[in-house]
Amino acid sequence: MNGRPIAALAGLACAGAALAAAQLAAAAVAPGSAPVAAVGAVVVDAVPEPVKAFAIRTFGAYDKLVLFIGIGLVLAAAAAVVGVLSRRRVAVGYTALALLGAAGAAAALSRPAAGPAWALPSLVGAAAGALVLWLLYRRPAAAEPPVPGRVVDRRGVLLALAGAGAVGAAGWRLGGTGEVETARDAVRLPEPVDAGPAGEGLDVEGITSYLTPNADFYRVDTALVLPQVLPDDYVLRVTGRVDRPLEFSYRDLLERDLVEREITLSCVSNEVGGTLAGNARWLGVPLAELLEEAGVQDGAGQVVGRSSDGWTAGTPTSACTDGRDALVAVGMNGEPLPIEHGFPVRMIVPGLYGYVSATKWLVEIELSSFADFDPYWVRRDWEAEAPIKTFSRIDTPRPLKTVPAGTTPVAGVAWAQRRGIERVEVRVDEGPWEEAELAPVIGPDTWRQWLWQWDAAPGRHKLEVRATDADGETQTEERVTPFPDGATGWHSVIVTAE
Repeated sequence: MNGRPIAALAGLACAGAALAAAQLAAAAVAPGSAPVAAVGAVVVDAVPEPVKAFAIRTFGAYDKLVLFIGIGLVLAAAAAVVGVLSRRRVAVGYTALALLGAAGAAAALSRPAAGPAWALPSLVGAAAGALVLWLLYRRPAAAEPPVPGRVVDRRGVLLALAGAGAVGAAGWRLGGTGEVETARDAVRLPEPVDAGPAGEGLDVEGITSYLTPNADFYRVDTALVLPQVLPDDYVLRVTGRVDRPLEFSYRDLLERDLVEREITLSCVSNEVGGTLAGNARWLGVPLAELLEEAGVQDGAGQVVGRSSDGWTAGTPTSACTDGRDALVAVGMNGEPLPIEHGFPVRMIVPGLYGYVSATKWLVEIELSSFADFDPYWVRRDWEAEAPIKTFSRIDTPRPLKTVPAGTTPVAGVAWAQRRGIERVEVRVDEGPWEEAELAPVIGPDTWRQWLWQWDAAPGRHKLEVRATDADGETQTEERVTPFPDGATGWHSVIVTAE
């Protein structure tokens, strides 16, 4: 192999060495300072809302992986082209590496949690890539046959590719969540002083379980690299418009009187019939107690939750102090919070979509006002206050499935946090609405399973569902997309009975 193919591989080797060295350096600085992670975060911030909605709808929990793959493919293609061009003009390669380092450093420094050291991984990576470029591309010796441009060291290319892979793997391993996972495994959560009631579910095949296992709980956030906060280093600050700024260690929070509550969370990006909702048993400190101790000042109408990576959410102060079970949570379904769901500490406020209430990796609670500060998603034109809308979904039968004619269970879940579900109705082929059986309920903040026994006639049918909340408001039929404050519309499925 010679000529353009080996030059393209040499370009990949230089880029790979740069990224591998940067990843290794980022393990010593912060995982989010790695150039691919930093550039990816900038992309997430910059892309239009319809693109984000499409990514979440299409790829779900894999949207971040798809973004990383996309960035990798673009970089690989660019590196191959630069590698070929560098064979004639090696300055092209040095220029490309300098631009890569500058772009990565600028992206890293733009992140909310960044410090000056965040620029180092990209600069180290650019220097490593330049060194590999210098080693791989050399001028031909006088005794060698003339070639157009420089000679590429083929054996060196293979060694550089292998070395970049090894260094990159070491960087990913060192920058991974192993240390935090070990610390999480060592946490022993105390028993709650108030465990709260436990709900019950229906025994219907195919229905969503009443409590969502941690591994199955939906995840939607902007963190391309999971924030890593060790419990021993953790500090929660209560700041802003308060009489007494406070600080709490992780141990301080665990030693308080903890309560445990079952609360359903829902993402504003959830489409009609979507699965971006889950119900869990959360353990934590009542948020109202912390705010009372701090002393909320007049005019502080917004509680700004700030994540360790700088992400922000703004919650109405009234929603944190009106008696609902707003929590500074440390546990989920009997375990310390999973890292992807906010370990060691997150915020939970029932009745509001997560983007205004459910800050993960919580490190600061700042009392502010809606006039003074716009959180992350509000700056992107989502509504500042976002109460969850009444929602219902058919879990079984699945769309386009064939079911036996005769008695067939139709079942699913419905939710209207803070109001509760009073009634669920199902209809077939736009016929009369039939009332479904509802599972027992412990309060207004959890979803409710429902079941309707359908006498299915042979043929193709359309099933629709709607719910009515405890205020007497029935879901609207009008289909509205999630932006800017949540989707509406009836969920429907097409099935065949035979």
